[in-house]
Amino acid sequence: MAKGIVIKSTGSSYWVRTPEGDLECKIKGNLRIKGIRSTSPVVVGDCVTVVGEDGNWLISSIDDRRNYIVRKPANLSKQLHIIAANIDVALLVVTVNHPETNLVFIDRFLATTEAYRIPACLVFNKTDLYNEEETAYLDGLFRLYSTIGYPCYRISVLKDQGIEPLIDSVRGKVCLLSGNSGVGKSSLLNRLYPQAKAKVGRISGYHDKGRHTTSYSEMYDLGEGTFIIDTPGIKGFNTFDMQPEEVSHYFPEIFRAATHCRYHNCTHTHEPDCAVQKALADHLISESRYHSYLSILQDADEGKYRSAQ
Repeated sequence: MAKGIVIKSTGSSYWVRTPEGDLECKIKGNLRIKGIRSTSPVVVGDCVTVVGEDGNWLISSIDDRRNYIVRKPANLSKQLHIIAANIDVALLVVTVNHPETNLVFIDRFLATTEAYRIPACLVFNKTDLYNEEETAYLDGLFRLYSTIGYPCYRISVLKDQGIEPLIDSVRGKVCLLSGNSGVGKSSLLNRLYPQAKAKVGRISGYHDKGRHTTSYSEMYDLGEGTFIIDTPGIKGFNTFDMQPEEVSHYFPEIFRAATHCRYHNCTHTHEPDCAVQKALADHLISESRYHSYLSILQDADEGKYRSAQ
């Protein structure tokens, strides 16, 4: 028997780092997380107990998680997809262009990190490629999310610009690295941890979209107590099991304004004396963020996450 941490998951096998070395493991047949229906009961970052011998290792139990981050699988089943566990900070790599990261995607990711109590920051990559108009747009996004309270970084992995402040900010932390395909996530990983030798894909010129280059999740030890969890690039980010009355809690600026609404159960869509609507009219809440709030609210209202037939 040994204790360890899951450092790699391919969906069928798991590599666990233990004092005795890295062990390739399977899951014990009856292993389940109480109260959670997920596509996989074990994820990178989990602290686990391993039993067995002579290369036949099984994960027999999972310690309680400090936190975890989830997204909704594309098939809209009742099960959730846990991306990783026991995270200190989530780094979302985004690009203004080449390809463009959708703002609703950013806000859904941030709302999910709020819901699961994971600090998050935005890493704006490919700053060397932007023209004057795109740079001005980046400046606006930087001000928007910084004002809300999310740390933001401008970097160019290609030109090796802005990387050191990012490294300083994550030192000693377990960091989730996420983002759309094509935003330079693998290139950033290679800059932070050259030994990873992550495959870097080319951008499709016709659609200006990225191609998946990471097919499984893996944790890398950068030393000094710093770990990077690399995850496959994702196209969309469906939120999971958010109740309508809770959605505003996951938008810090909307939650702050909502304390001044007349009704405690205000949905901030049509009610009289809604402080959120007033803040929106006064440009204290951005239209893009409010649009993202409504999109998640609509998901919850429509019962989008129906059980699989």
